[in-house]
Amino acid sequence: MARRRKTGIKIGFRKTSIKKSLRARTTGKYKRRVKKAINPFYGKKGVGFVKNPRRSIRNKVYKKTTFGLGDILKFFGLK
Repeated sequence: MARRRKTGIKIGFRKTSIKKSLRARTTGKYKRRVKKAINPFYGKKGVGFVKNPRRSIRNKVYKKTTFGLGDILKFFGLK
């Protein structure tokens, strides 16, 4: 069971959402191409920190303090 620190950041297991996971995988490659043509920084590593440092740091901490089903499968060599 995941618990939260006083800062509001979750620690522990992330519940997977099939709906959100499917949505993320079905974003078309043409849509990404259009975005990249308009915004040269789209998809570049580290741009999130420049754009919104607070959110970037929170996301990095969240990623390191939680784990999901994919992480468990990867740990056991099933993925």
